[in-house]
Amino acid sequence: MSTTSQQPADSVESVQDMQSNSKEKTAHSEGIWVFGYGSLIWKPPIHYEQKQIGYIKNYVRRFWQHSEDHRGTPERPGRVVTLIPFDEWKTIESVEGHDKVTWGVAFKIPSDDVEATRAYLDHREKVSGVYEVWIHRTVNKTNTLMQKNGYTVHTVDVYSLEDEETPAVRNAMVYIGTTDNEAYVGPAPADKIAQQIHDSYGPSGWNAEYLLNLAEALREISPGVKDDHVFELEQLVKKIIDDNNKQ
Repeated sequence: MSTTSQQPADSVESVQDMQSNSKEKTAHSEGIWVFGYGSLIWKPPIHYEQKQIGYIKNYVRRFWQHSEDHRGTPERPGRVVTLIPFDEWKTIESVEGHDKVTWGVAFKIPSDDVEATRAYLDHREKVSGVYEVWIHRTVNKTNTLMQKNGYTVHTVDVYSLEDEETPAVRNAMVYIGTTDNEAYVGPAPADKIAQQIHDSYGPSGWNAEYLLNLAEALREISPGVKDDHVFELEQLVKKIIDDNNKQ
């Protein structure tokens, strides 16, 4: 008679969870890097020990995401930035004059603060239903790591101005709303986007503040940065503000 007993399903699941958590802790033993291309540039994570100004390749920053609970409301949603893969974006807009890189800042989160920072960023970026989370994990060397609860997990490399061939930061975590998520609204005439940004307010404040802070932060981190989309919207929103002040 066999003495081997079967483990209950929940016990097996518990062991698998423990193994998964162990791998994740090992991956985060030296901390993680987080790449910011939107509000993280001018409002960084609470705890970080190092930062690297740089850019990622083959992505385009666009105000093509709705924000209904940060910079807008369900009745009057705002617009925030997301990243569009270059190969996908070039089928939507003209590529003329674009340099195929997106500038931002990578922040190194110390190992002791990884979980707290991820919880903070999940609340700030993900809970709104706008962004998908791309999490850095060294246990898997590929770019596409996992898919869970609608969130696609990837990594990106960050390059510095000094070296365009060797990444200054490898496998950085970045939050992205892909073009198939429900909050993606896509392109519109620049003056329409500018008006929507000007008119929208949410729990995190005025949508125009988000845009203007981003534009100014981009100039600060890289005076020669080329981001016509952001800077055109900045000028259009400033004009709306000036015109309203004259009335």
